[in-house]
Amino acid sequence: MPKPLAKRSSEGHGDCPDVNTALDCLKKKGSKAGIEGMARYAITSDRAFGVSMRDIQTLAKTLGRNHGLAAQLWASGWYEARMLAAYVEDPACVTAKQMDQWCQDFDNWAICDTVCFALFDRTSHAWTKVEQWSRRKQEFEKRAAFALLWGLSVHDKNASDDQFTAGLDLVERAANDERNFVKKAVNMALRAVGKRNLVLNAAAREAASRLAASANVTERWIGKDALRELTSATVIKRISKPVRTTKKISR
Repeated sequence: MPKPLAKRSSEGHGDCPDVNTALDCLKKKGSKAGIEGMARYAITSDRAFGVSMRDIQTLAKTLGRNHGLAAQLWASGWYEARMLAAYVEDPACVTAKQMDQWCQDFDNWAICDTVCFALFDRTSHAWTKVEQWSRRKQEFEKRAAFALLWGLSVHDKNASDDQFTAGLDLVERAANDERNFVKKAVNMALRAVGKRNLVLNAAAREAASRLAASANVTERWIGKDALRELTSATVIKRISKPVRTTKKISR
């Protein structure tokens, strides 16, 4: 069991661990084999230690939520430090401006997806950024819009079906982007929305069918690939199950 480096702090004051201490911990966990493994998964970074995700997450648990430390970790520019920042940052402290600044720094799919799945989709600005970033030109900034929509489909239990159908409109609009890391995120967002419930499954299947019939090769691939999963018996069976509710016991 790792020894905590400091008590939890959401403001980054008091006994907040020094960013250099956290970086030293990451550096000690790094390896050449880790860096080579990153390359095999198309994770490129000029500033990486080669630390496993498991070790990053373990360190994050010892640090706790810390807004000030997260900012320092991100500013360091190290790949693993930025991954760590996604786990120690407090979603309640994240501003819209910060999200834009971090999004502009995304330079590979792993940092983009981790920040969106572990942090950004838990902020109050998430839905606004889905729409805004879907119009971005840079590959990983645009990917972030659909990684975020993908994450929201899993984590935002209070979102309405209307919010996700609006997301499907963005999916169709971006489906002609042939860049690898954009089209894959668009595809995953389409599939994720369609696995949320039966209503959204029907809407996602309609969108996927339109794309599958397109003359555009990228749209056609996205649509056909999504339809295979969205029409599968496994998916239909899972989302057809009634939602369990906890009964209140009368005394």
